[in-house]
Amino acid sequence: MTASSFRSVDEWIFDLDNTLYPAHTNLFAQIDVKITNYVQRLIGLSHDDARTLQKGYYQRYGTTLRGLMLEHDIKPDAFLEFVHDIDHSALLPDPRLGDAIARLPGRKFIMTNGTRKHAESVAAKLGITDHFSDIFGIVEADLLPKPHRETYDLFLTRNGIHPGRAAMFEDLARNLEVPGALGMRTVLIVPDGTREVFREAWELENSSAAHIEHVTDDLTQFLEDLMPQFA
Repeated sequence: MTASSFRSVDEWIFDLDNTLYPAHTNLFAQIDVKITNYVQRLIGLSHDDARTLQKGYYQRYGTTLRGLMLEHDIKPDAFLEFVHDIDHSALLPDPRLGDAIARLPGRKFIMTNGTRKHAESVAAKLGITDHFSDIFGIVEADLLPKPHRETYDLFLTRNGIHPGRAAMFEDLARNLEVPGALGMRTVLIVPDGTREVFREAWELENSSAAHIEHVTDDLTQFLEDLMPQFA
């Protein structure tokens, strides 16, 4: 799949955490720690047991929150407020990223399993807020996270997006399975310096990773490399 496959794209969908900002900022690590603390206090577990339960729910349900809602009947508001109350100071304005997003033809969106408030804070710190037509968070998804098909359907319907004209950028391969099946262009964002490692891994497993068309460890450079076909 070559970069020219983006020529028909005019709907650009970006995940938030570890996608619009690099994983090495460790911003999401703050959220991860707070989720563990929440589970530990809620259920009365040791730190290690809470961590194990948290990751088990994440793998099984898509988010720890959904696992807690289904298994422990918690209300989501307090959880979401607690875990997204983090220090965003590690993020700095990224005018180069903003310029690359602005130059893409058509509309741009953020689709995240986090909250809209968290996404707005991140976008504001990066200086890219004005480039997006909509931010679709976990509340807007009726608390059903990616990779559930119903969540993508809701997002696409809400924004009038034809998947055949869309591209999705994600740091989690499983969240690209549905977009790939729907006909979107798919781009996996990996940590800095690991692109070749990830590319080798998924290319060796063609059947399970056929939905991943492109892999990059530099979102901004990837977007800039697309620009000549839109000139």
